[in-house]
Amino acid sequence: MSKHALITGITGQDGSYLAELLLEKGYKVYGLVRRTSTLNFTRISHIQDQITLISGDMLDQTSLQEALIQSQAEEVYNLAAQSFVQTSFRQPVFTGDVTALGVTRLLDAIRHVNPKVRFYQASSSEIFGKVQEVPQRETTPLYPRSPYGVAKAYGHWITVNYRESYQMHATSGILFNHESERRGLEFVTRKVTNAAAKIKLGKAKELRLGNLDAQRDWGFAGDYVHAMWLMLQQDEPDDYVVATGETHTVQKLVETAFGCLDLDWRQYVVQDPEFMRPAEVDLLIGDPTKAHQKLGWKPKVSFTQLIERMVNHDLTLLHNGVVAD
Repeated sequence: MSKHALITGITGQDGSYLAELLLEKGYKVYGLVRRTSTLNFTRISHIQDQITLISGDMLDQTSLQEALIQSQAEEVYNLAAQSFVQTSFRQPVFTGDVTALGVTRLLDAIRHVNPKVRFYQASSSEIFGKVQEVPQRETTPLYPRSPYGVAKAYGHWITVNYRESYQMHATSGILFNHESERRGLEFVTRKVTNAAAKIKLGKAKELRLGNLDAQRDWGFAGDYVHAMWLMLQQDEPDDYVVATGETHTVQKLVETAFGCLDLDWRQYVVQDPEFMRPAEVDLLIGDPTKAHQKLGWKPKVSFTQLIERMVNHDLTLLHNGVVAD
């Protein structure tokens, strides 16, 4: 008998990689999707005939309960969120409703439908924000610096609360930045690799960015979804930092991407105050020791390999006249 899994946010970067992984492992995969006119199935189009999509919304608990009943899910991966930090400053209430309270709605739906379901919450390194120690581990105090970070901190703690209050198998994966060629163009990594490819092909002349000194711990999304799956295979639920343990500046990201194409980034990159955050997160670097020891997980794709992969993908898309999403 194949296991049943429900993925919220299945049309996103992580959702598509996770769906692929679960299908490879013989799961029956269900994905929660909103009924909107702008829904983008690009990332899952190659596996869409192998998964079952269920209509639902993180703002509507009844639809979440129906999705659990329809899917008969034994594992639920909550990847749905308003996930762009910059947008969270402009839409703080909406971000809180989806990214924070949405977790509560889903946990409560599970509690009522089948409390034996194993639940994964996509937590984020943004909960550490103004970091209280370096590197950041599972016990590091939280100090989020954006409405998104605050909402993710709520989602993290409500998962802990339901685990302890109702003895649910509820786990949070505190994932540091993880990227891929499936990343949206609003995220800095994809913005950089896409711009570098455009400049190389003569389709753009400059790239405008905010803080080049911000440091992030960047890994490959395909590696990170494997950690999510491993967490739900453990006998006991727990929280895990998932990271590479290495940090790079935005400037290093730019140098690497432009270097792949033999371009001197200094001729094209312009710092623009418009892209500066009201409150910046300066240094994020995770300590994945617990994930190494308890899950046996380690990342396989290096930072340089990741950026090269993304640059080559964007170059191919542009060569073929495809408009990137």
